[in-house]
Amino acid sequence: MTAPTPRPGILDIAPYVPGASKAAGAAKVYKLSSNESALGASDKAVEAYRNCATSLHHYPDGGATALREKIGDVFGLDPARVVCGTGSDELLQLLCRAYVGEGDNVIQSQYGFLVYAIATKSCGGEIRFAPEEKYVTDVDAILKLVDDKTRIVFIANPNNPTGTYIPDTEVRRLRAGLRDDVLLVLDSAYAEYMDAPDYDAGGALVDEFDNVVMTRTFSKIYGLAALRLGWAYCSASVADILNRIRGPFNVTSGAIAAGVAALDDEAFVERNRAHNRAERDYLVQQLGGLGLSFLPSVGNFLLVKFPAEEGLNSKAVLAHLRAGGVIVREMEAYGLPEFLRISIGATEANRRLVELLAEKFGHGR
Repeated sequence: MTAPTPRPGILDIAPYVPGASKAAGAAKVYKLSSNESALGASDKAVEAYRNCATSLHHYPDGGATALREKIGDVFGLDPARVVCGTGSDELLQLLCRAYVGEGDNVIQSQYGFLVYAIATKSCGGEIRFAPEEKYVTDVDAILKLVDDKTRIVFIANPNNPTGTYIPDTEVRRLRAGLRDDVLLVLDSAYAEYMDAPDYDAGGALVDEFDNVVMTRTFSKIYGLAALRLGWAYCSASVADILNRIRGPFNVTSGAIAAGVAALDDEAFVERNRAHNRAERDYLVQQLGGLGLSFLPSVGNFLLVKFPAEEGLNSKAVLAHLRAGGVIVREMEAYGLPEFLRISIGATEANRRLVELLAEKFGHGR
């Protein structure tokens, strides 16, 4: 029998591989591979989710009205221009479906999120990678790649997996260099961890220009990764397009309720932010003391570089950590094989990580 043949280019797409979650033989496992919330989720969000259990026979509100209104209230945005999705991943995919076709191209930074390329190729578009300057998004490199077939520019700010960011002035310079028919998508998944005064998540830019979209997620600081909940803020015209092609009930009732409750629990968000800041500083101090190099990060993870030396390279360290119950993210798919990305976890997990790294890189080795 002959199987159906997919469109040209589909088989060229490398599937996205999530961070590992198992470590065979380890007495206790610490997952530091997916940049998840170190403190779990808000108790209020968990309770709101549980309260939906008696209404599983009802369809959710197809417009996620309560959640959009809460987002508008918390962030000072127009809820009519908020579109909710099954994680921000779905919204990134929908943007490509809506605006990218055969012969078009999409631009992203060299070490940007892998989903941008997957979404582009799935629509028949060409993905172009703009070289980064010292692992930071380079606006001039992006603009050099723009031509009359460019439809979308994706930038993650802060960026995953590097943990670096560009200031609002650079984002605005990028927007100024684009035609009005090129969509600038600002993936601000890690915005809640930011406290730099020169940073803006993108909402103000969306209000100023019709061709800017900001995407956000509940998977990181809010700890709702399992519910797959995200949102986009965009112009009325882009919101209309996304609402035409998204699933009619793409966000579940449990996710809507938990999202509203999570936004209500500002104290939890601040605790999570403070924990991340303190534990990131601790890991920076410890890794530096072990002689390891890493990129300065504003997110809830660190990108750590390992030597090429046999037994101390990234593959050897990955295996050593996993044997000790700590799971981190390998970076070969991003073109960074000498690096490992390490999420900032709970205190116990971070201490175990340092203990295992000290066995490899401590004094007297």
